[in-house]
Amino acid sequence: MPDHAPQQVDRQLPTDEARELISLVRDIAQREIAPRAAEEEDAGHFPREVFTLLSRSGLLGLPYDSAYGGGDQPYEVYLQVLEELAAARLTVGLGVSVHTLASYALAAYGSKEQQVEHLPAMLGGGLLGAYCLSEPSSGSDAASLRTRAVRDGDDWVITGTKAWITHGGIADFYTVMARTGEEGPRGITAFLVPGDAAGLSGAVPEKKMGMKGSPTAQVHLDGVRVPDDRRLGEEGQGFAIALSALDSGRLGIAACAIGVAQAALGAAVGYATERRQFGKAIADFQGLRFMLADMATQIEAGRALYLAAARLRDAGRPFAKQAAMAKLHCTDTAMKVTVDAVQVLGGYGYTADFPVERYMREAKVLQIVEGTNQIQRMVIARHLAGPETR
Repeated sequence: MPDHAPQQVDRQLPTDEARELISLVRDIAQREIAPRAAEEEDAGHFPREVFTLLSRSGLLGLPYDSAYGGGDQPYEVYLQVLEELAAARLTVGLGVSVHTLASYALAAYGSKEQQVEHLPAMLGGGLLGAYCLSEPSSGSDAASLRTRAVRDGDDWVITGTKAWITHGGIADFYTVMARTGEEGPRGITAFLVPGDAAGLSGAVPEKKMGMKGSPTAQVHLDGVRVPDDRRLGEEGQGFAIALSALDSGRLGIAACAIGVAQAALGAAVGYATERRQFGKAIADFQGLRFMLADMATQIEAGRALYLAAARLRDAGRPFAKQAAMAKLHCTDTAMKVTVDAVQVLGGYGYTADFPVERYMREAKVLQIVEGTNQIQRMVIARHLAGPETR
């Protein structure tokens, strides 16, 4: 049975341009993404052609400067675009979020010359990016990474392995964090590495519970040589760049989570109003009506939380605590709402004939990526009570 189309959200958008943008995104989602989502996810097909279309449509660089091919859109608008894309297919929504994350270091910390040379192709030239921080032995403890970059004349030679990389092995560029100095966070530097660099290779993609269409793989760097003009920011500034990028990236994950939850709610409501038992639609039973009402309320609360954090970011105010809160709440909401959607559909919800089982499997990863929800709680608590005592 085909996926239910997600219910359209009545969005409060700041400009007519933003409203036209959302209309464009919904059209692309309904025509090019949603109809093939279930089949392609089941087959493990990555829709590179969709990302090419999104790039041509100006949707891969929305929050960045139009002088370099970006869309000059506030995060408040960009995140709602992500939500729409994720509601159609999480592989696409999360892929756009990761690409935006991978572009952040150059857009925020690169020199003018670097931005002029590389950003136009990254933001509107059909390229796809990946963000390389985690390693097999350093996930939540990212500051203990072991990938090393050694200076050799005007070049750096990078050796190591990155893990859990979205678009690993297929990306056109990688933002790589590597150790150039002392142990700990102050010895890490960021580099922009071409996807076709000699010595760079992707491992066989991980076999995952969900998001089978999005390749997640280790990336091996075996003596990869990059010139110093591909170093982003100062030596030793890489970890600060990485954390700054993640503050924004967590808002992207929050928006994607609400998109998945919204799609699950739409499927549950559609089924509940059509399915009849005991002579009436099951949506007429109070227990189920309350369930749908709770799902909708949690989604609205999550959307309000990520938009509030985005507006702080757009105003140039601190938003790290709110980003962690949004990522925590929205991804937990996606998990609960998708589980409840399966329950609403009963036995049918457990089958692949309906999309809610896929939404449930996909929602789980959102509680893990870009900082587990346990790490988000640590971040929030540090803002409230200060660093942990040793």
